Formats: sequence, structure tokens, C-alpha cells
Amino acid sequence: MKNKLIGAVAALAIAVGGSLAAATPAQAATPAIMITKAYYNSPGSDTGSNTSLNGEYIRLTNKRTTAINLKYWTLRDKSSHVYKFASDFKLGAGASVYIHTGKGTNTSTHRYWGSGAYIWNNTGDAAYLRNSANTAIDSCSWGSTGSYTNC
Repeated sequence: MKNKLIGAVAALAIAVGGSLAAATPAQAATPAIMITKAYYNSPGSDTGSNTSLNGEYIRLTNKRTTAINLKYWTLRDKSSHVYKFASDFKLGAGASVYIHTGKGTNTSTHRYWGSGAYIWNNTGDAAYLRNSANTAIDSCSWGSTGSYTNC
């Protein structure tokens, strides 16, 4: 009788423990590429100069231990302004790239939208990152205070 009771208690403990484990929500996986900073209100007056436009940027960071090709990935705002990585662009493991609003020469750490107007709204906006299959990868939003947000 004592062994049956111990066996029943052990079975009950396993069943309850298993059901508790199954009921716990899974942790969301960290995206491979994350939006880690949005500098939406460039320093100084918004003069519309290329220097002022390039003061706006979104920083993307590779959170993996291998390089990721961002070819055909897109970055967009709420108004559907779209930046597209139109060709091979490999972001190294742990590396970041800054997507500036204005014009400039693309490098491995700085890319340029080529816009003659501001993209990111100082009064609140959001940045959305999608991969080449148009799957949402990450997003970052902000309100009307401050100049930047760490995402």
C-alpha cells in the first residue's frame, strides 16, 4: 500500500509539473537583426540641409554570431517611406549599420536613404524592418518627446 501511495504521488507530481511547464509561455526569440536606435530628431534646427537630414538615422544590429545578408530587406516608417537594401549587403556578426535619411556614400557601416526630406516624424513614428520574404523582423516606435530612442 505504501509503495502504491508513493507511486501515485510521484505520478501526480510529474503530471502537475508537466502541465505547469506546458502552460508557461515560451520566451520570444531575439530577432537576428534588431533596430537598436532611432535618432528621429536631428540635432539643431531642422533646416533641411543634407547634414541635418543625415542627423536622422536608424541603427540596425546583427545579434547573431554569423554575418547576415540584408539583400532585399526593407526599413520603413508609418507613412510607407521605404529604404531597400537593393544588392548584397552582409552585416557582420555583432556589427551595426546606420541608415541615414539624406545623401552620402554607402559604406559597410553607413547607408544613405538619399531623401531630400525628413523621414522620421519628431511627433511620433515607428520604424519597421522586414526581411527579403517581407516577413516582419523587428519594429521600434516613439512618441513626441526627446530626439532619439534606444530600441
